[in-house]
Amino acid sequence: MLKGLYTAYTGMVNQQKRLDTMTNNLANVNTVGYKKEGATSQAFSDVLAYRIKDVTTPGYTEKLGTMNLGVKIGENYTDWSQGSFRQTENTYDLALSGNGFFNIEFTDKSGNTSTMYTRDGGFTVNKDGYLVNDNGDYVLGVTNGGAQERIRLNPTAETTIDEFGNIYQDDTAVARIMITDFADYNYLAKYGENYYQAIEGAELTDADAQVHSGYLEQSNVETVQEMVNMISIQRNYEANQKVITTYDKSLDITVNQIGKL
Repeated sequence: MLKGLYTAYTGMVNQQKRLDTMTNNLANVNTVGYKKEGATSQAFSDVLAYRIKDVTTPGYTEKLGTMNLGVKIGENYTDWSQGSFRQTENTYDLALSGNGFFNIEFTDKSGNTSTMYTRDGGFTVNKDGYLVNDNGDYVLGVTNGGAQERIRLNPTAETTIDEFGNIYQDDTAVARIMITDFADYNYLAKYGENYYQAIEGAELTDADAQVHSGYLEQSNVETVQEMVNMISIQRNYEANQKVITTYDKSLDITVNQIGKL
């Protein structure tokens, strides 16, 4: 009978994880280029036949015997669907339609420099003429030979950017924004500051994204849908709480009343 307590407990832990993921989505509803996350799980009935002898921990610290109890908490996943565009009329605000990422030269607190990837195209020209993002990190362009380099512009010149990422100043091509895509997004990890980093095994491919100057890609989080999901999570959590409460009352009767006979 006590196994039901663990089943309800794992259900509560799973709903808590889903809620944490959802609140993070809601916190980033206005973050440019943000891609929402979701949480996976497997029901006990779905894994029983395969994991009857599985001794891995599915979210709790104690278990009875070798039977896998309750829900099997999975991993988070990222929804890479396109976000809507918001017009800004700022030439250096860029949005990507299609698959691909802007390349950013990122330097960490230890002074190590690496390339990060983002869908956030809120760029500007700094006092030295370099194209940078809101964090002050350099936007990378590509030379004719395919090498990466920082993009340096004339802040006073009339600037236009075409759908291929070519930057023109006074009708002369001066740079091209580098856009990179990946064969498998499972090899991209969230780093923070709206960046993604490529992990071991990542394979770069040619991007098919088009650049839209004067626009920013909004978060793909749908607030109403997230709120509906939050209500569902709350109800599921409360249902598991009631199960635990029922078991507690049953155990109280068994120990304090039937045990006296």
